[in-house]
Amino acid sequence: MNATNYDVIIIGGGPGGYTAALYCARAGLKTMVLEKLSAGGQMATTSQIDNYPGFPDGIDGFELGENMQKGAERFGAVTEYAEVTALCLTTMPKQVMTTNGNYYANAVILAMGASPKPLGIEGESALVGKGVAYCATCDGMYYKDKIVSVAGGGNSAAEDALTLSKLCKKVYLVHRRDSLRATKVYQSLLEKTPNIEFIWNAQIDGFLLNPNFQGLSLTDKITGHTYHLACDGIFVAIGRNPDTGILNGQVTLDSQGYICADETTRTNIPGVYAVGDIRTKPLRQVVTAVSDGAVASKFCEEYLQTIQK
Repeated sequence: MNATNYDVIIIGGGPGGYTAALYCARAGLKTMVLEKLSAGGQMATTSQIDNYPGFPDGIDGFELGENMQKGAERFGAVTEYAEVTALCLTTMPKQVMTTNGNYYANAVILAMGASPKPLGIEGESALVGKGVAYCATCDGMYYKDKIVSVAGGGNSAAEDALTLSKLCKKVYLVHRRDSLRATKVYQSLLEKTPNIEFIWNAQIDGFLLNPNFQGLSLTDKITGHTYHLACDGIFVAIGRNPDTGILNGQVTLDSQGYICADETTRTNIPGVYAVGDIRTKPLRQVVTAVSDGAVASKFCEEYLQTIQK
């Protein structure tokens, strides 16, 4: 078993994690990134990122993730590919247990991210980027002047529908109930937007393919009637799953399971920080995750200086 000590361990190799690693390593801190799959996190599954500054023609998400990893490792950050199985964040040093052994650090930055909840329909994963999307801000431009659907009834679905209404010819908001969970301000805006149409009491049963995405198969939950809805794509906005299971109650979470950390990225435990999609925040994008990573490194460095005095 390994028993290696670091100044800071970063759990998660997405844009927030590797930005934190870059800043920490460049500041002279002994830094490790623990990543269970590959650099980039959720970003790596996006073939074209057009809203990250500095790339006028856009960039592949996997490539951007690899570039971020190389940037951090240039200054001495170490990447270990392993799955974190348990954490002990209240001790000094803090202990990180993984499938490759145990590691220790005086500070930990949590960057495990969050994944969109899928509809759970057969063939969904194969259609990601080919008719199925989970982020209107990220992928809406690919459906400019087309007809799309949004699945969901909360604030995220309402926000996505409004965003898409500015780009698309028609937006169907498909919801399983007869009213939205979204706040009233969103409902009023949706009702006033002429190219948004509500599809109430609709259960999505499947996708129409011929061979490409053609629309949705729906069932009216009141009448049991099955029908088809033609559209060029669907944006799934039924929630996200923050990857906080390994925290085991040590860090304070909000009602949705995200880590409670303000713009300083500090959690309720000294020396523990949360960055990127896993943190409570109003906007989850690559650029906001990168910002979190830089901020976390500042407060992490300050914390390490105080405990060394």
